[in-house]
Amino acid sequence: MIWLRNKKVVVVHSGNFHPDDVFCVALLSVLYNKKIKVIRTREKKILAKADFVLDVGGEYNPDKDRFDHHQQGGAGKRDNKISYSTFGLLWKKYGEEVCGSKEIADVLDKKLVQVIDADDNGFNLYQTTVEGVYPFLLTDVIYSMRPTWKEGELEMDKFFHEAVSLAKGILLKEIKIANHKIEIIKIVRDYYEKSLDKRLIIIDDPKATRYDFWDALQDFPEPLFVVYGDSENWSVVAMRKGVNDFGNRKDFPAIWGGLRDEELAKISGVKDALFCHIGLFLVVAKSKEGAIQMAKIALGK
Repeated sequence: MIWLRNKKVVVVHSGNFHPDDVFCVALLSVLYNKKIKVIRTREKKILAKADFVLDVGGEYNPDKDRFDHHQQGGAGKRDNKISYSTFGLLWKKYGEEVCGSKEIADVLDKKLVQVIDADDNGFNLYQTTVEGVYPFLLTDVIYSMRPTWKEGELEMDKFFHEAVSLAKGILLKEIKIANHKIEIIKIVRDYYEKSLDKRLIIIDDPKATRYDFWDALQDFPEPLFVVYGDSENWSVVAMRKGVNDFGNRKDFPAIWGGLRDEELAKISGVKDALFCHIGLFLVVAKSKEGAIQMAKIALGK
């Protein structure tokens, strides 16, 4: 075997792959711009020469880029009791460098890294509410890329690299999403700070969506409605009660629910009213003034 000097040699275990080792290789591929040589083996002589040893070898030594968590005693837990898998250990050292900032790295740690760590360590993150029906998670997507018994283990490396390619694309997109999300959250919060009536926030930036409002304003108790526009209409969205609570802090009038156009305009008294969602969390008007009027009616002004 020719040892490639112009590439980082990355060793992961052979056999079945997991989201843990797949995302580790994806991370290093991003970090070194594809300039890595991946070897899937458990052979100690090869492990000894490698630049990175991931999820194999029984050693956690970040100074030497040895990242395993299968040794006796593991490799530590977070404060929330989720044990580190190899991806989490690698992320601790290189996540900020890959993301460009600690803020972005922390966002992805919660959204992506800890989920993979929990899966790899058998830590249950959720309870199902419908018997026999389960969420199909990102980790399940990676597992689904393993060869079936008919495809055979000889195809394992091929499918592993396909999974890494997918994981790399996800990682890069999630970094971009987090960057853009943080930027738009700052914009939305600036509108909040400048708003005279904190119950009603009016956003004049068309880039922001209702999902951005929910994320940006969730920590503030006052906002009840947010007014925002796009190229065609203006909308008002109700703030949710919580991050994982789809209930509204305040509903639009129940009599509006499910109505459209002339019928809604007549009932609401707003001439250009277009739509009210049956869930009473969203109304739409043709103009900014109409949207604000609908919000004020809902507030009881």
